[in-house]
Amino acid sequence: MATETLTTMDPAGLKAIGAGLAVGLTGIASGIAEKDIGSAAIGAMAENESLFGKGLILTVIPETIVIFGLVVALLIS
Repeated sequence: MATETLTTMDPAGLKAIGAGLAVGLTGIASGIAEKDIGSAAIGAMAENESLFGKGLILTVIPETIVIFGLVVALLIS
């Protein structure tokens, strides 16, 4: 007769996977958003240099998504 082995998932490992996904996926989403916003801001600044401040602020806004992901990761672990 074959013996069956029971495997269990370690809760610490699942927490680590969840924390990694929280930071990783928000980082990818932020990068995609910054790519689109940055190219639009550069195009706008090429036409009107006074839009530099608005372009800079709009480029920085997606970074808050990563900060929220980091907070969630710290709350998980």
